[in-house]
Amino acid sequence: MNFCGFVGHDDAKLALILNAIDARCGGALFWGGKGMGKSTLARLFRDILPAGAPFVEAPLNITEDALLGGVDIERAFSEGRRVFQPGVLSRADGGTLFIDDINLLPPSVTALIAGACDAGEHVVEREGISARRTARFILIAAMNPEEGNLSPHYLDRFGMCVGFAALDEGPARVGVIRAAAKGGRDADEAALKALRLAVARAASRVGTVSLAPAMEEYIIGRCAEAGAEGHRGEVFLFYAARAYAAYCGEAAVAERHVDAVAPLVLSHRAGPQEEVEEQPPQDHKEDREQDERDDDRRGQETQGPTAEGREQEAERQGADASADGAEQAGSRPREEVFETGETFGVKRIAFSKDRMKRTDSGRRSKTASSGKSGRYVKSGFFDNFDVAVDATLRAAAPFQKARGRKDVVVIGPEDLRFKEREKKMGHLVVFVVDGSGSMGAQRRMIETKGAVQSLLLDCYRKRDKVALIVFRRDRAEVVLPPTSSLERAARRLRELPVGGRTPLSAGLLEAYRLMRRSRLQRPLVRCLVVMVTDGRANQGLTEGPVEGEIGRIAALLSGLKGTDYMVVDVEDKKSLTRMDLAVGLAQRLGARYFRPADLRSDSLTGMVLEAKTAQMGNE
Repeated sequence: MNFCGFVGHDDAKLALILNAIDARCGGALFWGGKGMGKSTLARLFRDILPAGAPFVEAPLNITEDALLGGVDIERAFSEGRRVFQPGVLSRADGGTLFIDDINLLPPSVTALIAGACDAGEHVVEREGISARRTARFILIAAMNPEEGNLSPHYLDRFGMCVGFAALDEGPARVGVIRAAAKGGRDADEAALKALRLAVARAASRVGTVSLAPAMEEYIIGRCAEAGAEGHRGEVFLFYAARAYAAYCGEAAVAERHVDAVAPLVLSHRAGPQEEVEEQPPQDHKEDREQDERDDDRRGQETQGPTAEGREQEAERQGADASADGAEQAGSRPREEVFETGETFGVKRIAFSKDRMKRTDSGRRSKTASSGKSGRYVKSGFFDNFDVAVDATLRAAAPFQKARGRKDVVVIGPEDLRFKEREKKMGHLVVFVVDGSGSMGAQRRMIETKGAVQSLLLDCYRKRDKVALIVFRRDRAEVVLPPTSSLERAARRLRELPVGGRTPLSAGLLEAYRLMRRSRLQRPLVRCLVVMVTDGRANQGLTEGPVEGEIGRIAALLSGLKGTDYMVVDVEDKKSLTRMDLAVGLAQRLGARYFRPADLRSDSLTGMVLEAKTAQMGNE
């Protein structure tokens, strides 16, 4: 299959053609679900590039040394001098750099690529080498938003962004099957040759295409209508419209040229960035159907009992009100969904660094890197193959005369030093929220939802995963499994109902099960559990005492390594029935304890900041 034989997605093809005509169009980002052809089309881009133009792929496990370049170790040892070895950015100079799953790259690597793409060069200052290398390339990338989002800061660096969805038309799908069956044997080489010629001609005359002052105002107006922030949208729209005019054989940019390329340039700049990143691709039908079933089920619960069970439900609610005392006396007989309170900016959420070596990426806390990614912080006798050339040469230098050095540095096994690298990682933040009727008293759930929503926004920016567990009536439910999707988390939070009894032990047990499952997938994941409750429990898992259940489950939770706990006491301290049960829960969990006032000022985020992670017991 060649570029012309690729079926569908004409807007993505146009984005690549415009970048082939003029590299100043800013590259392109393809986003969508798995199996949509994003990476396939991106790799076919080399078919329309000029002969000899490099096409370089950057793997997800790329290190900063491999990206920027560094010392050629073999030549340094054999020749006795420092020799610079170019990296991926230098090899992509004058061509294209393709990154698949760019949203999964470590933030430090993404920042280096974005900086080099903007400046057209990169500087290497390491191990005694000072080098400035040109790096003028077209950046093409692909990502699946279900696996994590790309920061709006880096998203804005792309000149164009195109969403990939499943082909709806039957003939188009048949064309995909036929193209795959041919295996490229009957590719339309004539069409590809004609496209290459058209691209080359447009590239040769793009600099002569004129732009009238009226068109300048029109471009600015289109960007303003789309709500694009900054000036990158205007600049990229100009270059794209000019390249399209040259491709059409026109001598001047017209409105039709601007209108044709505006969706490519402005789609990821129109309004809040989250809306663009979080649109679900059309191929995730099963996920949407599951969400709809969950919505229907929750909607039925919110509407209260059916006609057949209305009498039994009324009796149960009456028992709940009696058991909960005066605080429950004012609660409503049916479940209620409160709105989300006001959100606010959050403080930096930090955790203390531990000694575990991880491969996880993120933007939250520092951790030692188990691979060759991350920042080089020190050297030593570490069990890895990442040689620290500077430290090795320093260790060998005092013994060169004794070893009879002549032309080259004599290195012995005892001289070898290795790099210790440091990177940032994300966390799994598990909210365990009391959804019983007592949370509806004085509308405390509104304030709690606002605090949780604010923290969700911060977790989204720091690439944390979040989960939400709600306990109410006679059970606990994971209403949001661990996810990086802000849209799903916000929707689940909005739909969170309040009502019924307080099965606190069920909430604790569900949190324990969730973290055990998460540890099976990611054994080194760091977790933070935030308990939002007044500590009162009137519904057990068994017929035994509720307090005994809570004590046993709390002991299980406190035994989990790599997990911190916080208890947010939402009890009304002015009430005559004040019991301070959440204080005892915090003691059992070994958790930090906070009062409700913290929920509103800096909310949960301020408490997370104070909850510095102690050294893990198994490290």
